[in-house]
Amino acid sequence: MQILAVDDEKIALEGLVASIEKVVPDADVAGFRRGDLAMEFAANNAIDIAFLDIEMRGENGLELGSKLKNMYPNINIIFTTGYGEYAGEAFRMHASGYVMKPATPDKIQKEIDELRHPIEQVSENRVSCKTFGNFEVFIDRKPVEFQYNKSRELFAFLVDRNGALSTIQEIIMNLWDDDEPDTHISYLKNVRKDLISTLEKHGCSDVIVRQHGRIGIVPNLIDCDYFSFLNNDNNVQVNYMGEYMNQYSWAEYTNGALEEMISKR
Repeated sequence: MQILAVDDEKIALEGLVASIEKVVPDADVAGFRRGDLAMEFAANNAIDIAFLDIEMRGENGLELGSKLKNMYPNINIIFTTGYGEYAGEAFRMHASGYVMKPATPDKIQKEIDELRHPIEQVSENRVSCKTFGNFEVFIDRKPVEFQYNKSRELFAFLVDRNGALSTIQEIIMNLWDDDEPDTHISYLKNVRKDLISTLEKHGCSDVIVRQHGRIGIVPNLIDCDYFSFLNNDNNVQVNYMGEYMNQYSWAEYTNGALEEMISKR
């Protein structure tokens, strides 16, 4: 479990971190006094819970919380403050909790016991994907950087196919959506090479399968909310809010199928 703690007051931050570590000793707790440093850390580490002071110099905790939710829609944000008037704003942001200072271990324990979003169990799979909302790829819980944006989209498309192998023509018709697929073959080869080499660099190339010019993924080697949804995981289904791979138009068909599945339950 990765927990982020942000407070611009040194003593308050130290007390907050100490209380968190006492309540969840097995968690990795990262404390920051500046929002920009916290966001830099969050960009490279998947955050499960964020304890944010609201009244800070410069960027306040509400603004920081909004950015973190855009990055991780299912993050549990717990605001810490000495002022009660912010409870309404925290509620509108769908925060997980609200702690009045001082942030004692008892108060922290109460919020940990009543998290809005369940913490995903640790898995042996090193590769994980988030499809609800925008698509993201993680290796060892850290966001993966590709040379091309299309490399991420190719991986997203293969995840959407859920293990079915795809031909070059199928990929081009979906990722470029035009009537001249032959013009994109050379670019697709570079994109495919980037995807595979990036996974190889991290020692995770086994999640990709190539057969007779076709390519796919091995679903059971990837942790993914979409796969869990299809396997009738009730906790994951609660987190589906009608958004699936928002940045890709070709994903609208699957999103419609997910909405239909929800409506029939």
